[in-house]
Amino acid sequence: MRKLLSKDQDKFKFLMITTSILTVIVFFLSINAGYIKIPLDTVLATLMGKGTPQNELTIFDFRLPRIVLALLVGMGIAVSGAILQGISQNPLADPGILGINSGAGFAVVLYMFFFQHTAFFTGGLSVFIMPLTALIGAFIAAILIYTLSWKNGKVTPVRLLLVGIGINAAFGAGLIIFQMKMEPINFMKAIIWLSGTIWGTNWTFVLALLPWLILLLPFAIYKARFLDVLRLGDDVAIGVGVFIEKERRVLLFVSVALAGACVAVGGGITFLGLIAPHIARRLIGARHAKILPLTAIIGALLLLSADTLGRVIMAPMELPVGLVVSILGAPYFIYLLVKTV
Repeated sequence: MRKLLSKDQDKFKFLMITTSILTVIVFFLSINAGYIKIPLDTVLATLMGKGTPQNELTIFDFRLPRIVLALLVGMGIAVSGAILQGISQNPLADPGILGINSGAGFAVVLYMFFFQHTAFFTGGLSVFIMPLTALIGAFIAAILIYTLSWKNGKVTPVRLLLVGIGINAAFGAGLIIFQMKMEPINFMKAIIWLSGTIWGTNWTFVLALLPWLILLLPFAIYKARFLDVLRLGDDVAIGVGVFIEKERRVLLFVSVALAGACVAVGGGITFLGLIAPHIARRLIGARHAKILPLTAIIGALLLLSADTLGRVIMAPMELPVGLVVSILGAPYFIYLLVKTV
């Protein structure tokens, strides 16, 4: 038994190190990707404070904030999806598919619509208010989904998926209504943002998202053991003394808060919260204490890779990272849908 546990732990460490190394490689590739090519030795010199003013401006003010934000958003959305799959026992659960992202996006678009002509919208404070606004929208969507999915004292995976798709469509219709009333410039900004984009970001966006992840990711990993118990079924969970409804609510709060904060700064990125947990589960097994950290790194790696591809595929034009993730994730979702339902 000890040998098996030691082997499993060694495998987990190997996967964490390997994915971290891959993320670092993509990190340096992403710094060099773009209209202005910067050689690797120049990048390293600039990072150590020995670069030219032009390279420092390009790297520190434009590319590094974008890369860091991609890593943070990827971690947050991926872990949010893993938690949703754990508490719902639904392998198809994802903040984007179930409508949580749409609820957050709807709230942010309302905020943009009503405050687009005010200093409150254009000021620096708006960057920090947007995650709170998105969080409210995400919680409204989550409450609606679980309320409408509840039948005969429980929530079934298929019913949760179908209700989530319906809520997603409803918020999508609301988004279109308010977008049509926006001015053309703000309308285009909203369209690009809802497609999932981290273009044009800065360090303020990073600072707005970072506190949420610092607080919620360690807490989610701490609560991982309850996700393992919930996997065994409600009767077993109650038998070992777990207050399942309380733990579900706490874990749902963490998942929705992560998704809402990430949507506020990264837009509507769908399928990432579906793909990353499945990859982690296939690599390491079913224990969430290992799934969640590995999922976070895989999510960061996938989103940073998608953003890098979006910048080079049609250069000098850029594809929103949400579209790249959707192109890669939609076939996998269809495969899981056919296999599961």
